[in-house]
Amino acid sequence: MPEILDGRKISQDIKSEVASAVETLRLKIGIRPRLHVLLVGNNPASEVYVKSKTKTANDLGISSQTARLPETSSQEQVVAIINRWNDDGEVHGILVQLPLPAHLHTDTILERILPTKDVDGLHPLNLGLLAAGRPRFIPCTPYGVWELLKRTGHSPTGKQVVILGRSNLVGKPLALLLSLKAPDCDATVTLCHSQTPDLRGMAGRADILISAIGKPEFVTSDMVKPGAVVIDVGIHRRNDGNLVGDVAFESVAPIASAITPVPGGVGPMTIAMLMQNTVQAATST
Repeated sequence: MPEILDGRKISQDIKSEVASAVETLRLKIGIRPRLHVLLVGNNPASEVYVKSKTKTANDLGISSQTARLPETSSQEQVVAIINRWNDDGEVHGILVQLPLPAHLHTDTILERILPTKDVDGLHPLNLGLLAAGRPRFIPCTPYGVWELLKRTGHSPTGKQVVILGRSNLVGKPLALLLSLKAPDCDATVTLCHSQTPDLRGMAGRADILISAIGKPEFVTSDMVKPGAVVIDVGIHRRNDGNLVGDVAFESVAPIASAITPVPGGVGPMTIAMLMQNTVQAATST
């Protein structure tokens, strides 16, 4: 059986480091990191994610507050809250929970967050800094994937990495991150998507295969090179109520040398890295 890459355990280690850093900030310079979250609408999954993020923050000593707006809120109402938080020197991190209702312009809203408070790492300036090799805030899920690989002894350096999915949230920034000329990066990265010819063949050549394609159990055993490390970013609820990822775990696991479970793999890492980014934002105030 493969090594199971336990995101819950690794995230606990990171959260312990964050809690220690929060205490140091409090004792040395009298600062308590503050994270403000904006939730628009009543998306059940978003409610769960926001609750988990705010609970984790408060457990670690980070002050966290959530502002809720109704589904029908206007662009101007959303931007007004962000502007208020931008102007508040005691707010260190701002997070807009995605997805937003369809009538709102997500890119415009994310661009209104001050780059120095953009702890989700999605502002164009922060993505540009990542592309330039000078990352400030790394988007949380790519950051979590990278830390999971590093801390379990699976450094991407010198490896063939194939990423399935080219979203701005995961695929693109992860490709930028793992291809940086930097320690534990320096991978040869192939970014695949719906228009990639022979996607299955490309996936089968990966030393590290990362799926963020958003299709339940899309990755099957014939797409995985024996001994590959498989990272599953997806999470989906089946009709029977069970959670599955992008990877058909039962068939792929016997082939892989290491694999993330769903749940319990990348998900906990994403929240841990949000906390890390928030402390970083407070430290650089």
